[in-house]
Amino acid sequence: MKQEIVSSPKQARQHDFHGQDSRNKSSVGFATPTDKMGRWRHLAVEVSATARLALPIALTQLGQVAMTTTDLAFIGRIGAEALAAAALASRVYLVSFAFGVGLLTAIAPFAAQAFGADNLAVARRSLRMGLWAALLLSLPIMGVALRGEQILRALGQTPEAAWLAQQYLFGLAWGAAPALCFLTIRSFMSAVNRPEPVLWITFAAIPVNGLLVYLLIYGELGLPRLGLFGVGLATTTVNCTTFLAVLWFATMRRPFSDYHVLAHLWRFDLPLMRQLIVIGMPISIAFLMTNGLFSAATLLAGLIGTDSLAAHQIALQIATILSMISFGISTAAAVRVSHAVGRDDGPSIKRLGSVAILLGIVIASMLTLAVVAGRFEIAELFLGDDGDATSRLAAKLLLISACFFITDAVQSIAAGSLRGLKDTRVPLLFACIGYWLIGFSLSYVLGLKVGLGAIGIWIGLSIGTTVNAVLLLLRFQLLANRFVL
Repeated sequence: MKQEIVSSPKQARQHDFHGQDSRNKSSVGFATPTDKMGRWRHLAVEVSATARLALPIALTQLGQVAMTTTDLAFIGRIGAEALAAAALASRVYLVSFAFGVGLLTAIAPFAAQAFGADNLAVARRSLRMGLWAALLLSLPIMGVALRGEQILRALGQTPEAAWLAQQYLFGLAWGAAPALCFLTIRSFMSAVNRPEPVLWITFAAIPVNGLLVYLLIYGELGLPRLGLFGVGLATTTVNCTTFLAVLWFATMRRPFSDYHVLAHLWRFDLPLMRQLIVIGMPISIAFLMTNGLFSAATLLAGLIGTDSLAAHQIALQIATILSMISFGISTAAAVRVSHAVGRDDGPSIKRLGSVAILLGIVIASMLTLAVVAGRFEIAELFLGDDGDATSRLAAKLLLISACFFITDAVQSIAAGSLRGLKDTRVPLLFACIGYWLIGFSLSYVLGLKVGLGAIGIWIGLSIGTTVNAVLLLLRFQLLANRFVL
């Protein structure tokens, strides 16, 4: 059998950040600091390297949120029924899509460890198997989307709402494969310390997405008026375009072209695929559990009343926006810890993970203080300046959620550091304990039984997230100490 093309590690790595070898990022000067000033300068180097990797990833996530928000804004102009149908369709689509995203998240630590060990063949194989997995996962996701109307009617939704939701899903379904393939290449680019092309592509896609949605909803410039189907079709078109753009970067632009990422693409590596499934499946289940927790909390808020549900949604939206920042740092932590594992650098593993967690705490604390200070203005932004009971309740929830915002960042980054160690099954157990056994139970008891309402729900979520964060921190410290030994 012909061997894969293996580029020179030096050639493939020479275009890394600022021309420096990323393996030595954690040891650039002051590798063994003996004085206080040296330790502080060494910490500054680590924080800077993590922030440079995390920033484009976080901004890419915010760009995705911007496109989703644009879609919702245009759908809202069609009517309340269309907006409700789009929300139902999104729930059906995102459940199956999130499962695929979780599985593909395992690509980053695999590719990053290979990159840290100068094993470019394994890094390329990780991307190749990720593309295979993306194509295979897209089939059931498309199947679920194309049967969305039947699923929603089986869940008790009205025939009219289910039919409208299906129109959106008919346009959205065909974008699953390119979206997952885009995510696969994005994970690979992050693993080799070059996430910037994905950011550029995402930012360029925001106005294109908005224009396409507008044209296809209203049938401008001679195009047919497609309504909700047009919104889904616009998303699919953008998914295909962004995938082709990132594929061009991965194959034609250095340093990515040095990896020959599409070499022997037809070869199916069954052992590596098994490893991806073993590592990625717990991540997928954890993603589903997290989404399920907040969906269940939303249902609890709906049982309390309309005001509680509206206030809860505001707090949840702010939490979603803040989580994009911690997601970027979490991915950076997974990549940098994986690099240290790949080069068998035990002391750096603990240091890199701890630096990422510290950075996340500082940034989350600053953003949380800003949210707390502007909580009344945030409530008015969503609900107007009527100063009614809903606005006051939303402001209270934003204040109570302060603890949640910080501990959610900690648990996300600690989980990312553990993914860098390929430890995903124990964190899944911790999610069961923290989120559901403790968090949801307390939310139900405090919110509905004790009578604290939406406030009780968010107290429960905050306590559950804190427990999960503490458990993940202890787990990371334990495994990192083992690597040092």
